[in-house]
Amino acid sequence: MRLVAEGDVTAPRAGGSRAAAGTGADGRADDARRAGGTGRPGAARDTDGRAAAPGAPGARPPAGQRPGGTASRPARATRPLVPRAPIARARPSTVAIPALRLDAPVVGLGLDRHGRLTTPAANAPRVAGWYERGPSPGERGTAIIVGHRDTRRGPAVFLELPTLRRGDLIEVARHDGRTAVFTVDAVRTYPRADFPDRTVYGDAGRPELRLLTCGGPFEPGRGYRSNVVVFAHLYDVRDAARAR
Repeated sequence: MRLVAEGDVTAPRAGGSRAAAGTGADGRADDARRAGGTGRPGAARDTDGRAAAPGAPGARPPAGQRPGGTASRPARATRPLVPRAPIARARPSTVAIPALRLDAPVVGLGLDRHGRLTTPAANAPRVAGWYERGPSPGERGTAIIVGHRDTRRGPAVFLELPTLRRGDLIEVARHDGRTAVFTVDAVRTYPRADFPDRTVYGDAGRPELRLLTCGGPFEPGRGYRSNVVVFAHLYDVRDAARAR
């Protein structure tokens, strides 16, 4: 499998059931390998670009973050983490992560003619992308949302993804008026050369979410050597009235 387009990421072949991976620093496509013929994507391969480290002096907050706030981490799960039942399919419109003060629009991503996952354009660093041929957030299965960590223009939407902790919440607003709320189970960094496709993209039999971006060491001319993956499961569903 390959990935490509205007902001490289990992991708499945056309007809595959799942896809996506972390985005590169400069918005070009990352290479991936096929996972056991299942149509699942492989490890992302980042291309060259300028990296911005979280918390670097003078760095802007990750794109899409809300300004202000305190040093405390808001909105963590406060009740037993009992998975919710799946809900009907609906397109996501935004993804919010209160612990990062992040609130970003979500666009649909498909595959190019080579069967590679397209990504949010490098000139739209504040936008995340959902693989629309896979499950939607809240449906049974593993929904995939990817975002740039940074671009040549500076920090991007998922710059601080590695700082998430177990119990942090991820809120995905949907076009049906409901918000699918996920709780973080784990944050892992995998070398792109040894990316565990089945672990990341496999169907656990319940509604789950993966957020993906680039991570690990940055090598000039080659890009990031790893992918950051956030594992989360559906924790709550808010209707439009509760969301307000």
